Amino acid sequence: MVAGAARAYICSSLKTTFWSAMQREPDLTNTLLMTRRQAALPRGVGQSHEVFIARAENAEVWDVEGKRYIDFAGGIAVLNTGHRHPAVIAAVKAQLDRFTHTCFQVLAYEPYVELAERLNALAPGDFAKKTMFMTTGAEAIENAIKIARAYTGRSAVVAFSGSFHGRTLLTLGLTGKVAPYKTGFGPFPAEIFHARFPDALHGVSVDESIASVEAIFKNDVEANRVAAIIVEPVQGEGGFNVAPPEFLQRLRALCDQHGIVLIADEIQTGAGRTGSWFAIEQSGVAPDLITMAKSMAGGFPISAVVGRATVMDGPAPGGLGGTYAGSPMSCAAALAVLDVFEKEKLLERSRQLGLRSTASLKAMAAKNRCIVEVRGLGAMVAIELCQDGDLKRPAADLTKRLVAEATRRGLILLSCGTYGNVIRILVPLTASDAIVDEGLAILDASLTAVQAV
Repeated sequence: MVAGAARAYICSSLKTTFWSAMQREPDLTNTLLMTRRQAALPRGVGQSHEVFIARAENAEVWDVEGKRYIDFAGGIAVLNTGHRHPAVIAAVKAQLDRFTHTCFQVLAYEPYVELAERLNALAPGDFAKKTMFMTTGAEAIENAIKIARAYTGRSAVVAFSGSFHGRTLLTLGLTGKVAPYKTGFGPFPAEIFHARFPDALHGVSVDESIASVEAIFKNDVEANRVAAIIVEPVQGEGGFNVAPPEFLQRLRALCDQHGIVLIADEIQTGAGRTGSWFAIEQSGVAPDLITMAKSMAGGFPISAVVGRATVMDGPAPGGLGGTYAGSPMSCAAALAVLDVFEKEKLLERSRQLGLRSTASLKAMAAKNRCIVEVRGLGAMVAIELCQDGDLKRPAADLTKRLVAEATRRGLILLSCGTYGNVIRILVPLTASDAIVDEGLAILDASLTAVQAV
């Protein structure tokens, strides 16, 4: 069990059986709820698994029929501290007894300020920093672009192929993956340009990636009209592609040369997933702005833009904010998450978990030719699948069948990647070694099963 064992993650078979027998809704089934869902919701709201959750604890969930699953998805990288961490729940309950909402721009509250102070102290860079809060990752990205434009007086933005930055029109414009996110939603905002993200497996070197940025300056927009370059230190939806430190260092130098704001999108990597609070710390690079959301509040909705004080002060008073931005409950939850990371040594746990998962996945790769690469940073780990190991034949169908088979066997997985052929692992950092090993064993057995068909 991880450090900080005071947290009681005890889901014994006896407790599981008792809960299944006593607390499940006898008239609810996944099939019935899927039928109701299809009648009530638009088809554009996707769902990876035909499963409806009834209860969750740390890295385990139970559906409405009482079936147990190990959660390797973590609400898409939201639950680094697991489902219902007692410290997070206690902090939110205490805040509920005080007040639930005022809108920070109307009546301010201390937890917002304390959270900003603590994130400022954690962000890399030997310069003064400031932080603002919003509700979603897309809002954080939108505001980071607004801040960069206000500070520089410029308009253009450079992003990268394979990137994912959100579902609003501006963030979709920044996103470097068409299906399913951008399909049918154009036109997108102007003056957004995409360079190539380095990917050694698929033949894109750091030199070629940097050259593609410089080509944009020559062919599309002059560098002195570019407000920002935005990059994920590890691409999330793009397939857990890790940006080489050299690449990030050269991007920093390019931004310094041309007076461009460097934005690190840490929405999926942030809050300790990669073994450091921010993934970009491991490259030695200090970006001007960092966006984060997802796991920073243990499942409660909040996002942040953290950055160089002079850049953050670019917009005029009243230019930033939002009605629910920096919700009191979410601020309380985020402060509790920071405490949990310190008390339970979760950054160290992330690194250990990454090594454990990677070793197991590499053992799988040794006996499964379809696994062409095991990659990641810290506990942000993935495998890429190709037919017969051929990089030119991404195995999207095999990946889809693997996810379905794992679900059937009691493991929740997510796929990603430009071609839908990557399996990503986002198990809570608080999961025990036994739970992680059980999940990896299910993944191994599921991969064997789908290839035997």
